[in-house]
Amino acid sequence: MVNVIDYVPGNTLLHRLNPVTKLAIAAAIIIATFLAQTYSMLIVLLALTFGLGFYAHSVSKLISLLKLLIPIAIIMLLLQTAFVRDGTLVIWWMTDVGLITGSKACLRLLGVALPLILMLSVTKLNDLANACVEVLHIPYPYAFTFTTALRFIPVFSQEMNSIMEAQTARGVEFDTKNPFKKFQLMLPLAIPLLVTSVGKTDSTALAAEERGFYLRTCESSFKRYPMKTADYIVLALCVGLVVLGAFF
Repeated sequence: MVNVIDYVPGNTLLHRLNPVTKLAIAAAIIIATFLAQTYSMLIVLLALTFGLGFYAHSVSKLISLLKLLIPIAIIMLLLQTAFVRDGTLVIWWMTDVGLITGSKACLRLLGVALPLILMLSVTKLNDLANACVEVLHIPYPYAFTFTTALRFIPVFSQEMNSIMEAQTARGVEFDTKNPFKKFQLMLPLAIPLLVTSVGKTDSTALAAEERGFYLRTCESSFKRYPMKTADYIVLALCVGLVVLGAFF
């Protein structure tokens, strides 16, 4: 997931919305995806996510994440068809009920993961943390912890790539097509990655403490995040989207 959650600059309405409103959009799509029971509604929600991605010029990030999720979705489909044996046999061990259940689970997997990545790509993490503190009155340590965890995802991915490149220079072949062998090769890399992660976390904690982290309140941010008319309209549309998901 390297660079998938990086901010994409832009001047669209989606960029200008309050960060809390953007979270509400992602939450509405995710909730509607869980509530939806028909293929048409699940596909419409996916199309809505990609439509917003095209509008915000961040569809490339959605496609990058989609490439990572498709193998997981295929594995989920096979597991669902293996465990759900009700209905009429279609092919091999797969029944019609198993295929329907598995395919809907795959669509829900995509519908849950993509909206959050989309909203993070059009929102600066600092703005997200400060808006959650100001608008939702979430304690700043919790907001800071959430956004810091998101920031560390690409950092840890880059660290893992660096470790793999160093091992490749020593003759380790990570380009094998055997997934079990590749997992066996990557498992020992967890130890140096863990050591590096602990060091970075400790350094971040010390830096935050020296800058008065525990003295920060909702008034500490110099930038304000008022809810505007467009935000309330979008929030109303989010409620309508959840209702549609519940009925369809």
